Amino acid sequence: MSQLLTDPPQCINEVGTWCYQVFKVTHNEWLAASAGWLVAKPLKILLILLVAVLIRIVLRKLIDRVTALPSGNGRKLPALLRPLRERAPELLGPVVIERRRQRAKTIGSVLKSMTSFVVFGLAFIQVLGELGYDLGPILASAGIVGIALGFGAQNLVKDFLSGIFMMLEDQYGVGDVIDIGEASGTVESVGLRITTLRDVKGTVWYVRNGEVLRVGNSSQGFANAVVDVPLSYTTDVDRAVEVLSAAAVTAVAAEPLSTQVLEQPEVLGVEKVTPESIEIRMTVKVRPGKQWMVQRALRARMIAALEEAGFEPPLGRFLGQGNASSTAQ
Repeated sequence: MSQLLTDPPQCINEVGTWCYQVFKVTHNEWLAASAGWLVAKPLKILLILLVAVLIRIVLRKLIDRVTALPSGNGRKLPALLRPLRERAPELLGPVVIERRRQRAKTIGSVLKSMTSFVVFGLAFIQVLGELGYDLGPILASAGIVGIALGFGAQNLVKDFLSGIFMMLEDQYGVGDVIDIGEASGTVESVGLRITTLRDVKGTVWYVRNGEVLRVGNSSQGFANAVVDVPLSYTTDVDRAVEVLSAAAVTAVAAEPLSTQVLEQPEVLGVEKVTPESIEIRMTVKVRPGKQWMVQRALRARMIAALEEAGFEPPLGRFLGQGNASSTAQ
């Protein structure tokens, strides 16, 4: 037994091995026999970590390149957003650039986090393998811990997943006027977990993305300006319609409405009959987000036109009271 303990390790005679190299330098049999643990494995682990860091740096730089706005032209989309659908109206002007920047930055942040998790996760597994650990029980334990964390933080996970899909689908962005149920207003910032919007009174609302069940966006495609004009029962409805039509056509042909209106206004006729008045409805298709400004301008022109034509407002009512949607802005 003592003879076996004193016998030199056979690896010191195997040219090209770490054992041989360490024994050649140190002439120490114990160090030579332990060369695999003292030299080879640390170098392999260091190499694994170094490669993981380099891969992460390269991937993050690629993500930065595809999420950056093209220099000198803010109207062009970042490369990352080009395959995705964009619903941002160009009339938002400089706000579109900020909207695209925030959207690309947020999606890029998700990609960077996923990249770091995958790269370092694989590196960690390889390091454990080099150290001789059995990876089966470790992966099973990690899965159980992940499930437990998922149940414990399900609201947070829900917020992040909703934010990711909202970003990919471009449901709304900076500058859009939206209604999400409990709050409505202009979007100021969009994140993976929280959407920030400011209502017409100046109140800032912070809404968790996972709590948004439906979104009404007033800033996509086009909008309809709707104006309801109350008249007294003694009014000649046909003549009132003629006066309102002429006033609306004249109003939209001049600045500032001419640049915001997409089609000629249409007086639909009697919309509602109440105990106090008869309401005449007029609609006009306008650029998204401009319906409230057009409604206010048309309402003022119609009041003046009806007064000039000799019409009297119904008792107890303010002439030109708009529909409920006009209170959004």
